[in-house]
Amino acid sequence: MAGAVAAAGSVEQFQKLLQRPDRSLVVVHFWAPWAPQCVQMNEVMAALAREHSQVTFVQLEAEAVPEVSEKYGISSVPTFLFFKNSQKVDRLDGAHAPELAQKVQRHAAGTAGTAGPGGAAPAQEQLHARLRGLINAAPCMLFMKGSPKEPRCGFSRQMVEILQKHGVAFSSFDIFSDEEVRQGLKTFSNWPTYPQLYVKGELIGGLDIVKELEASGELDTICPKGQKLEERLKSLINKAPVMLFMKGNKQMAKCGFSKQILEIMNDSGVDYETFDILEDEEPCPAFPAVPVGFPALSSIPSSPSLIPSIPSIPCVIPGAPGAEILLQLAHVPPALRQGGAGGGPGHCQGAEGNWGAAACAQGGELMGRR
Repeated sequence: MAGAVAAAGSVEQFQKLLQRPDRSLVVVHFWAPWAPQCVQMNEVMAALAREHSQVTFVQLEAEAVPEVSEKYGISSVPTFLFFKNSQKVDRLDGAHAPELAQKVQRHAAGTAGTAGPGGAAPAQEQLHARLRGLINAAPCMLFMKGSPKEPRCGFSRQMVEILQKHGVAFSSFDIFSDEEVRQGLKTFSNWPTYPQLYVKGELIGGLDIVKELEASGELDTICPKGQKLEERLKSLINKAPVMLFMKGNKQMAKCGFSKQILEIMNDSGVDYETFDILEDEEPCPAFPAVPVGFPALSSIPSSPSLIPSIPSIPCVIPGAPGAEILLQLAHVPPALRQGGAGGGPGHCQGAEGNWGAAACAQGGELMGRR
């Protein structure tokens, strides 16, 4: 029925909805009933379904159909995937209603086809405007196959390694996520291959050009440099007396463990700040996600007590295989113990297994992990 949102409760139902002959654009919301932001975005989906009757909108409970979630790399909710002809063409992570509406409108317009005579020119102008916006989205932009964390071709992997070796601060765009951008940028920039590197909106070139710039020493003068990972992490963990690294923030947890640790911290009366590890990875791809960077903290002289063996992302993400007990309290500072210094209910240990994602640090000292 037009205007309705379908539900996919199994792999078979999901595949059937992708292959429906009467729809070419399918928008899938990976959600969880315990996350209030997902409930809110379900309402947004229902409104969009009424507005775009030609689009199929689907709700899929991420934890109930793990085969699909794992296949598409769903690590947080809400996440939206866009499909055309059963192929993923776009993705949106997080509860961003305006951006979701824009993506639906853009992809739905592309599905509907080009308007009558004279319609092609405005469509090309819109594409060029979008490409200019992407090229200038950051001082240094890399258009590549895959992501810095997971490159999907050898040339893109080499490009990322060179940029990271030189400490370049860059953002990236996965051309596999949007076929329109993938094909349009080749013509727009008159450069037929990927990866492509842009600085301040100007095309630098592909891998061979970047290698030449590296050999001549020009790369360090052309590309903007980022803050060293150790310095950035040290600054983050000392941002507040108690810092919680988690999926989401105080107002909106994005995983079950993060939700649980927020409840523990709030009940304990501890004054703390949070850092959303999911918001850092793509905006700052020159640096790994914060938990991945924690091993580097062992080299900071002023923080000798930090655990040098904090695990990498596959172990930190709740629900990872073989990660039943990811938190073992290394040290509980007196100020955070029950009845400790300060006179308040300052404990944040809780029952084993109730800690949230990533890590909690007090005064720059890592306390534990989940």
